[in-house]
Amino acid sequence: MIRIDPLISESKIQERVKELGLQISEEYSGKELMLCGVLNGAFIFLADLTRNISIPHVIDFMGASSYGNSQVSSGKVQITKYLSISPKGKHVLVVEDIVETANTYAKIHEYLQEEGAKSVKICSLVVKNSKEKPGFPADYKGFEVEDQFLVGYGMDFAGQYRQLPFLGIMKQSESKDN
Repeated sequence: MIRIDPLISESKIQERVKELGLQISEEYSGKELMLCGVLNGAFIFLADLTRNISIPHVIDFMGASSYGNSQVSSGKVQITKYLSISPKGKHVLVVEDIVETANTYAKIHEYLQEEGAKSVKICSLVVKNSKEKPGFPADYKGFEVEDQFLVGYGMDFAGQYRQLPFLGIMKQSESKDN
């Protein structure tokens, strides 16, 4: 049986998203901003973040995966969807649910530069403290957590648990035989 132990509450997430929106609005004021949400995990974070950014911006999505149905990244990033709006000449802020090794961001960063983005930065809801330091540190980060598998607020395990309004740690419970 699977149980989810809450780690970061819905109210803490919403408070931090508002702070990030304000910071991004100030730093990108007067610039042509494009938010690039990384599917599928970042869609809830992006939806809340965009409502907290007070300056004009456009939104598009890219798809990338390195997990499949596993709790461990394969290390091989696969782009599953490319942008439909050109990033050329725009300041692109990649919106991620979680940064662990930054392999996904490195692949997306390379693509965006090749497509002519004026600048590329990353905003991640969660950054994992792991033994390996990411090659691209998050420019904007919501929370730092220990290296554990998280679900909720857009993050999933095999497509499930995205709808949870909080971030939690997925645990396997032992069933009790009677």
